[in-house]
Amino acid sequence: MAPPNPTGFEIKEFVRASTSAQWRSKDPWKRNEIWRYTGPFTRWNRFKGAFPGFGIAAVAFGVYVVAEQLFFPDTHGHGDGHGESHH
Repeated sequence: MAPPNPTGFEIKEFVRASTSAQWRSKDPWKRNEIWRYTGPFTRWNRFKGAFPGFGIAAVAFGVYVVAEQLFFPDTHGHGDGHGESHH
């Protein structure tokens, strides 16, 4: 069994990708542009970085809402003290 590769470069994956049908294409434009849609440039990987910090912000907001409901009751008095004379 081979030791783990510290660089993350996988020669078998490189050979597989370089010998696939998409790289042997006769169309030079397709062959030169295919890298834009593989590996770290897939649609999902590009979308993942579109909203940095959104997950942390959503969790922080959720904690804030729960804490406000539990520890800070509504005491600003809407409807209190108007009596019967105010309709």
